[in-house]
Amino acid sequence: MSTLSPKIDFLRQADVVGRLSAILPDDALLYRSEDTRPYECDGLSAYRQLPMVVALPRDEAEVQAVLKVCHELRVPVVARGAGTGLSGGALPMGDGVLLSLARMKRILSLDPLSRTARVQPGVRNAAISEAAAAYGLYYAPDPSSQIACTIGGNVAENSGGVHCLKYGLTVNNVLRVRGFTAEGEAVEFGSEALDGAGLDLLAIVIGSEGMLAVTTEVTVKLTPVPEIARCVMASFDDVEKAGNAVASVIAAGIIPAGLEMMDKPATQAVEQFVHAGYDLDAAAILLCESDGTPAEVEEEVGRMRAVLEAAGATAIRVSNSEAERMKFWAGRKAAFPAVGRISPDYYCMDGTIPRKRLGEILRFIAAMEIKYGLRCPNVFHAGDGNLHPLILFDANIPDELERTEAFAAEVLEKCIAVGGTITGEHGVGIEKINQMCVQFSPEELALFRELKLAFDPDGRLNPSKNIPTLHRCAEYGRMHVKGGVLPYADLPRF
Repeated sequence: MSTLSPKIDFLRQADVVGRLSAILPDDALLYRSEDTRPYECDGLSAYRQLPMVVALPRDEAEVQAVLKVCHELRVPVVARGAGTGLSGGALPMGDGVLLSLARMKRILSLDPLSRTARVQPGVRNAAISEAAAAYGLYYAPDPSSQIACTIGGNVAENSGGVHCLKYGLTVNNVLRVRGFTAEGEAVEFGSEALDGAGLDLLAIVIGSEGMLAVTTEVTVKLTPVPEIARCVMASFDDVEKAGNAVASVIAAGIIPAGLEMMDKPATQAVEQFVHAGYDLDAAAILLCESDGTPAEVEEEVGRMRAVLEAAGATAIRVSNSEAERMKFWAGRKAAFPAVGRISPDYYCMDGTIPRKRLGEILRFIAAMEIKYGLRCPNVFHAGDGNLHPLILFDANIPDELERTEAFAAEVLEKCIAVGGTITGEHGVGIEKINQMCVQFSPEELALFRELKLAFDPDGRLNPSKNIPTLHRCAEYGRMHVKGGVLPYADLPRF
């Protein structure tokens, strides 16, 4: 584990606390180490930093007031939702304020006629669907952490899920985002109308990882619950065959509601945990879901069967009930906690590749397991080429974290080499900042910085994340830094 510098300046802390205590109640301001400890990291727990102060506003007015104070005092701010992110995007600053939006968890309105819901950023992803169920509606993006992750965090990272192939990522399911800049100025992106006036900047803020504005309200689209859904589980005796089968399904003109892949180490870990009924003899399994009317589903399942058989499936099972379908998916959604039972630590990666290169990437990952002496179960949002290799390690063993990060870096850079990207839904954060230097040219990175500065001229919203300096890129490959990232004092700020 890495604890990042700088250490907290207690005189500075007292000044910030004094100013914020005038606008927040006592229970909404944390600064003692025993109180701020739960906020020292997000889901990427290998990196930890105690925040100088944690603020927990209850409404937009308090968010705005906190931002204005921090702007006046020149204090950096990191916004945080549920802390389930996996790229260090919510890692706090030791000299800054961690702005937790967890208390802003109200569903402000739900309109079944327009099929929209207006929610605060602390509303859980799954809670939107729970509230909409009475109207036969749901919120389609479904990250594996949906029972805990919040819509504000989903907006920050452009989260996806097992059904994103057919229904899209967060960016495809959000109409409007309201928030505040670092100076405390109200901003609004998108519109609840079919078309809004002016430039469409909604896609800029979705996936911006809290670097442009702090989200305080989101209007999401709701989707009708399908009449019926069935899940096809196909077994393969070779992971490359399974990867090629994914491309074959899409090439056949079939767009499943979900198309996921798990290799044998992943299914074995999951089956011990969930008892989902997976084929433990298979080298890999595919989960292919069809939803719609009964007639549509029957026809599509038949077509999927034919394609999977032609691609070399050794066994095919189709869910016969809603309970069995949910059991199949429960296993996939429990993949991350399942591997946590078999390893002291794991590193959940996130990259994307063209579907036709899945087999090649799986062979590459297998070679990296041998090179670095580490196990790596694989789960994929295979339909859209989004990889989630899970590198197993023990942080208590000297150099295992460093080997894990080197393993991860090679996989991410292989994704770039085959025409993919370094993230599909987890974001860049601090985890992939070096790989930004590989994926983008200096000219492209300069444009990213200009966009950041247009919204946040002083660079105080979530600094030291996402966009590397050109100096950092020049050094990448020659750095010998414990933990794979520079100490916070040396990370780039704007």
